[in-house]
This record gives sequence, C-alpha cells and structure tokens, in this order.
Amino acid sequence: QVQLVESGGGLVQTGGSLGLSCAASGNIATANTMGWYRQAPGKERELVASITSGNFRDEIRNTADSVKGRFAISRASAKNSVYLRMNNLKLEDTGVYFCNLRWGPFNDNNYWGQGTQVTVSS
Repeated sequence: QVQLVESGGGLVQTGGSLGLSCAASGNIATANTMGWYRQAPGKERELVASITSGNFRDEIRNTADSVKGRFAISRASAKNSVYLRMNNLKLEDTGVYFCNLRWGPFNDNNYWGQGTQVTVSS
C-alpha cells in the first residue's frame, strides 16, 4: 500500500513564500515521477511541477508556465520525498495542492495525497 503524507501550506499574503513537503511510503518503483498539482475553486486540477527520476537517468523537471521563476521543486529520491518552494505568491496561486506519485509504462500506478490548502490574500 502506497501512502503520501503532505505537510505545509497555509495562509500567506501576496508576495510571500511557503513550502510544501510530501513523503511517500510503501512499495514504490525506483523510477517514478513525483510532483504537485493544484485545484482552485471551480477549476480543474492542474500540474504545478513534477520531477521524474530513477534508473540512473538525469532528473526531468516539468513546471507550469504560470509558476516558472517563482516555484521550485526538488526531491530526495532515496526517501521518495518531494519539496515545493513557492516564492512571490499571487492571489491566483490559491487552491488545494495535491502531491502525486506515479510510475509504469502507462502511469497505471498513480497515487494522490489528501491535499493541503494554500490561500494567498491581498
């Protein structure tokens, strides 16, 4: 059984910073993708950033255009954990942030955290 435990998030003013952490446990493939998605009220869930790593391959990062230059994702593969540093937060960054872990040729192993709220106020 794979479990994802998230921490961080909260309330911050525009221009502020927050960090989100996610730790995965269970039977996890060495090569996998971990990342963060977010969902704002009335909107679909969208990718924020992700990292693919494992099997001696260079890490591959994927970052949404809306957060490039402001958010940075990093991971400790040995511990199957991922960290999202969010700087210069904007009102539109408000939403529920979900940690994601997936692997497999069709990403058929796909797991989600419970979600953590990030609220940016003016």
